[in-house]
Amino acid sequence: MRIWVSTLRVRVETPEGFVAHRARAFAFFHGQQMALLGARKLARGAVVLVSRSRDGDLQAGVMTALGFRVLRGSSSRGGAPALSGLVRALAQGEAIAVSVDGPRGPRYVAKAGVAAAASAAAAALYPAASAARRALTLARTWDGFEVPLPFSTVAVVVGAAVSAAQARREPARLAAAIADCRARAALVAQVAPVKASPSGASATSGGARRASGAPRDPAEARP
Repeated sequence: MRIWVSTLRVRVETPEGFVAHRARAFAFFHGQQMALLGARKLARGAVVLVSRSRDGDLQAGVMTALGFRVLRGSSSRGGAPALSGLVRALAQGEAIAVSVDGPRGPRYVAKAGVAAAASAAAAALYPAASAARRALTLARTWDGFEVPLPFSTVAVVVGAAVSAAQARREPARLAAAIADCRARAALVAQVAPVKASPSGASATSGGARRASGAPRDPAEARP
């Protein structure tokens, strides 16, 4: 995994004043984890939330090997202890990273957990997203899981901090901020617009594929 990550040509954008925040929460959409690993130095040693599922077991091993601290739990299983663990990590000055629409969707619909943790710890809350110029999309997965191809250009964009208290009350605002980051990442990585293919799937010229009828990627709605 480390070798694969090292082949990616990563471009990172962060907002002004980003480095000034030590305790910070990153919020992103499920399915973009692999590309986001290209910028793991932004949150080195961060606490990542991984579900208590069979897939989560594999993901936990990968995250641990890459230097992250894994906290098991999700909105459907172990939610209260997980939230307490996230708040405690932020209070201790650590960074956390949480997919807002996990563990099983609906895709691109944010839950309030990470905003609640950031609000409770008075920590900065940042939307984040990635895009890869050349990637495979696992069309049968609920999140359209993306696997950037080796040596592909990957863009990781961290947006301006959003109000954690407001995002807790209105999670859709956080989802919109993440969608804006995704659109910017697609622009930086020069990802081509999605076009319909004869097979009923959709594909970019960069190689990513999306199943027909799958939720629309926020980046597709942006010019």
